[in-house]
Amino acid sequence: MPLLNSLASWWMRKRMHQIELFMKYPHDVQEEWFLRLIASGKDTEWGRRYGYSSIETYAQYNQRVPLQDYDTLKPFIERTRRGEQNILWPGEIKWFAKSSGTTSDKSKFIPVTEEALEECHYNGGRDMLAIHCRNHPDTMLFTGKNLGLTGSYKVDNLNEHESYNGDLSAIVVQNLPMWAEFLRSPDLSIALIDGWEEKLEKIAYATVNENITSLAGVPSWLLVLLKRILDMSGKRAIKEVWPNLEVFFHGGVNFLPYKEQFKKLFDSDQVSFVELYNASEGFFGIQDRPDSDELLLMLDYGIYYEFISVDQPGGSEKVISLTEVEVAKNYAVVITTSAGLWRYKLGDTVKFISLDPYRFKITGRTKHFINAFGEELIIDNADNGLKIACEKTGALIRDYTAAPTYMIDGAGGSHEWLIEFDREPENIGYFVEILDNALKSLNSDYEAKRYNNFILKSPFIHLARQGLFYHWMKERGRLGAQNKVPRLSNDRKYMDELLKLNNEQ
Repeated sequence: MPLLNSLASWWMRKRMHQIELFMKYPHDVQEEWFLRLIASGKDTEWGRRYGYSSIETYAQYNQRVPLQDYDTLKPFIERTRRGEQNILWPGEIKWFAKSSGTTSDKSKFIPVTEEALEECHYNGGRDMLAIHCRNHPDTMLFTGKNLGLTGSYKVDNLNEHESYNGDLSAIVVQNLPMWAEFLRSPDLSIALIDGWEEKLEKIAYATVNENITSLAGVPSWLLVLLKRILDMSGKRAIKEVWPNLEVFFHGGVNFLPYKEQFKKLFDSDQVSFVELYNASEGFFGIQDRPDSDELLLMLDYGIYYEFISVDQPGGSEKVISLTEVEVAKNYAVVITTSAGLWRYKLGDTVKFISLDPYRFKITGRTKHFINAFGEELIIDNADNGLKIACEKTGALIRDYTAAPTYMIDGAGGSHEWLIEFDREPENIGYFVEILDNALKSLNSDYEAKRYNNFILKSPFIHLARQGLFYHWMKERGRLGAQNKVPRLSNDRKYMDELLKLNNEQ
């Protein structure tokens, strides 16, 4: 263990030097990665299609290669899953991160190459540790272990080609070098269990007596685990269970609704909170300053960034490079990566707070969504789920909106719906059941979070009085064809306004 601590400390110092370099020379680093990515892709089927061998500048790339999303890349990804190689990226690709998001499919399958693991995801993991150590010079992080909640993976079984799909966290952990196992807990036999109920119970038993110095995971799931560990240990606070706990690395959902609950659970000012911006498609940002919630854009992870102004008139998609972004403007993120995602619209929006270095905040998604618990419910899911529920109950809907209700003291959250019916269902309980099951069938992440009511309870529906949404839009000066009721919101601003109005008249 002392040798591992020494090696880890040496690596942290090395990475901080590299981080400081890309902060100082961001455009040079991005230009270098652009040229490396183009060179890597020039002999693939995709690269030959768009003439990568003659692309020398970003302007040529911008002009020649069209913007993509998952739906446009899906045929190429599916061919790769079935064993074809050299399609989007050179070499064998056998890992695919399964995730839901802003697509019409129940699940996305994002390629995870060896380069993406090493250059992106592993660098992100190392850098979050390096930044924590820089901010806390007296750290004892490497005297203990990290507890990270991971998912699971399975064999694709599409043909004889060896390929796997599952949560990115499981893919990352499965491919870690052997020595990394000494710095994490629990072991793989527990960490990769498929069933969440069994997994959480076994993690609690395996880690309650460990020396845990850091935590990592999605807040909603970790909250359930920590409550179980407190029950099991009989302790009042997590710091009594793990007195050397220093930091919680969190990402995936908005942390604000959970922060006070975690402070209460830890019962200590000595535990730091560090936000991460990572996804199946890549690792993009780390909160690098303890006194600010802004994220540092990580520029040397095998990702080339482009941006589209969300507020452009006429709905045009003028794409710009990092050199052209401005402070305080909302941008949709476009990425080119060492996983073969070429000019891929990520679906997230960001706003830069600083350009020297490039620090930003995540401002939302490019489509309506609810992602309070990692469920990634998008408007396509909601519309189709309601359509199925109406067809099976004979109901007709005029307008609706939905928002999350957050966990309180570890109890599960839920989705709250406010629906204005033209024709109400005879049995609203049956309508809720059909809607819930339809959403499970349409969205694998929603289905996972609804498992045994662990994270998400059954949805709850309020009946809106006739004309409620029209009246609300009129009060806000939003009548007209260009103004629409926000179908899904990731906070309760609209829902609370509408419920108040609904109860007043």
